[in-house]
Amino acid sequence: MEVPTTQEIAGPSLSSTELLVLIRDRVVQCRQCPRLVEYREEVARIKRKEFLDWKYWGKPIPGFGDPNASLLIVGLAPAAHGGNRTGRVFTGDRSGDFLYKALHKTGLASQSTSESLDDGLVLKGAYVTAAVKCAPPDNKPTLDETSNCSTFLASEMDSLRNLKTILCLGQFAFKVVMRIIRKNYNLPRSSGTFGHGKVLKLGEGIPIIVCSYHPSPRNTQTGKLTEKMFLSVLRKTLRASKIAWNKP
Repeated sequence: MEVPTTQEIAGPSLSSTELLVLIRDRVVQCRQCPRLVEYREEVARIKRKEFLDWKYWGKPIPGFGDPNASLLIVGLAPAAHGGNRTGRVFTGDRSGDFLYKALHKTGLASQSTSESLDDGLVLKGAYVTAAVKCAPPDNKPTLDETSNCSTFLASEMDSLRNLKTILCLGQFAFKVVMRIIRKNYNLPRSSGTFGHGKVLKLGEGIPIIVCSYHPSPRNTQTGKLTEKMFLSVLRKTLRASKIAWNKP
């Protein structure tokens, strides 16, 4: 199955909400990458001991949040026993616990936890997604799998019509986002490099790119990324967006 672009999904007359619903449906139905399909379904069938009473989602994970968001947050991929279990990106794992707690503290999330699809969480001004929509073995998607999913991410970016800023969680997400930005705006390959806390203003009308280490346990438990560091990046992200776009 070839992944459609936003333009192929619908014309410009549809709202962001309507476009994102269409993209969500296509994400959830996708079976384009055999290795990922096999892995996500095997994990959902075997489960983890502490989640035996759960009915795992076991499908690709669409983005989640405010259709009118000015901020897009992009991670790597769903966790095998996190998003692949719950059906929501960054939900049911320690990375998500860290992320949504910070989003709540900065006023972007209605609550500090994200545990299930029906837990009442609402995002305001932010939309969260992943560069790859299926949980990959060893958290390492292949180049082909990443390329297949990048069309979905590009469509989400196109559909967020108020998009001003993109926060990339980790170098993997940054590289995928920058490939899309370079293609869309005909930018050179040298147009930006990853660095925690870095803010890239690439030109008039182009979303501002902000970089952060990924909130994985490997980073948060070793002190490479602390809550203070991440909150600082989030506030810098919101400040950069406001200065650049909310002109008097």
